[in-house]
Amino acid sequence: MPNLNDTHDPARKSWVESANTAGTDFPIQNLPYGVFSVGEGQKRVGVAIGDHILDLTMLEAAGQLTPGGSGKVFADGVVNPLMALPQKVWSETRAAIADLLDADGGDRSLPLVAQVEADLHLPIFVRSYTDFYASKEHATNVGTMFRDPNNALMSNWLHIPIGYNGRASTVVASGTPIHRPNGQLKGPQDKVPSFGACQKLDIELELGAIVGTSNAMGTPVNAADAYDNIFGYVLLNDWSARD
Repeated sequence: MPNLNDTHDPARKSWVESANTAGTDFPIQNLPYGVFSVGEGQKRVGVAIGDHILDLTMLEAAGQLTPGGSGKVFADGVVNPLMALPQKVWSETRAAIADLLDADGGDRSLPLVAQVEADLHLPIFVRSYTDFYASKEHATNVGTMFRDPNNALMSNWLHIPIGYNGRASTVVASGTPIHRPNGQLKGPQDKVPSFGACQKLDIELELGAIVGTSNAMGTPVNAADAYDNIFGYVLLNDWSARD
């Protein structure tokens, strides 16, 4: 059984030397999931460790990693099957991966791929996307743009988090070219609207929470249960057409 208490031990080291260098983004305490391919090969699930990627799809196929007792969680080149499993399995799987990479007793024959040789892909299939105003200042600034300074903050903002559905199909991996959307435009001096590319494309740095497990329709998820439902977090750039 993996030792869950050691997963984030700051003194822990990996046999992958680049994971132990000062300033690395991916020490053994931080093993983010991703999807990658090499050349024309298939998409595979992996975790970053130092300047390499540990191939979880290959580990699972060899029977060295079996999340939830299943042998097909990492077979489809997407992380969603793992996300659908209980939180306990998430923790056990991460602890098992860390044990394999541990400097003391880890398996040095594991399949590693240099990150510079890999192409990264969107690691999850995004079924829905909800955007929330994270701060009073943010909500006020946007409200000023859409209405006026005196009516910038909606009265209900102080009582419940305000969220709205976004377009899940436009969530893409880093490095994907961004296209200005086309739509109807009408400036303050224009008598009639025109059709064309967005002239006021806004960008915001946001924190995304990835919800893994599902809930039955009509059954709310309480804040106290969030830990059992949030699979992880990502940073993302949110592009918005402001005109």
